[in-house]
Amino acid sequence: MFSWLSPVALYGGFLRRCLTNAGLISQSMQIDDETTIHFWGPKPIITSSSKTQKPSLFLIHGFGPHGVWQWRPQITFFSNDFDIYIPNLVFFGRSTTKSSDRSEVFQATCIFKLLEKIGVEKCSVIGTSYGGFVAYHMAKMWPEKVEKVIIASSGVNMKKTDNSELLKRAKVEKIEDLLLPSTASQLRTLITLSTHRRPPYMPDFLFNDFINKLYVENRKEKLELLKGLSLGRDDTVDITPLQQEVLIVWGEYDQIFLLEKATELKEFMGEKARLEIIKNASHVPQLEQGGKFNKIVKNFLCGSDD
Repeated sequence: MFSWLSPVALYGGFLRRCLTNAGLISQSMQIDDETTIHFWGPKPIITSSSKTQKPSLFLIHGFGPHGVWQWRPQITFFSNDFDIYIPNLVFFGRSTTKSSDRSEVFQATCIFKLLEKIGVEKCSVIGTSYGGFVAYHMAKMWPEKVEKVIIASSGVNMKKTDNSELLKRAKVEKIEDLLLPSTASQLRTLITLSTHRRPPYMPDFLFNDFINKLYVENRKEKLELLKGLSLGRDDTVDITPLQQEVLIVWGEYDQIFLLEKATELKEFMGEKARLEIIKNASHVPQLEQGGKFNKIVKNFLCGSDD
């Protein structure tokens, strides 16, 4: 398909305009000898006198389309009050590494190194799905750097049996058949499980365009990321409460991580955690119910109970 006819390419252009209008620019940073992280963020600070007074907010994406694709309703909404950073995790978009480490702890370490390289002293983090695993580890390992934590639709407390039950719901044999679709049929299954309202019918060529543009690149390495997860390896939950205030946001009809995981996670996180359930949403409430999601998150970050 000619690039100018590609729906993915057209929507990608729209996303770039949204980012530019919000004052963000595309940047790449070599964080160590092995790893380069690509991200969208404010223009680099040249002098201390030009330093912004806005707090920093990192938006960490889940498995699937990289960074900005998972945060479009949040880009404009939060950019007025926060310095927004939207990094691509390693092997998503243009973020790469020569390291053999594939754990979410490694991903958290990479984002922390990026934070230090660009001179962010403190930040709050929002992580959705796989990005919630990364956000949790960042907050756990560097509590002096991470102020508030939002875990969105992310089974940080998942067990091995949760993974098996998800495969049954999706009617697939392997987790990569769901999270790394290679056919139009597999992508339809993922979208159906991830959204509350049944999407309108779309022909296969549209799904295939999406797969070719957003799922084919670094497929081998992404498979290794799935196998490298430290969370959910057995049927014990190996997480501890965080020092920070924690907001857990969940779609009422999430079929990837069921709602029961949200209530269980709140208990694991302790007294500093609160849970907000968004109605008429599934696994991507930040996209399906962007207005509600944004209001809940902003109230939490700004200390309002409204």
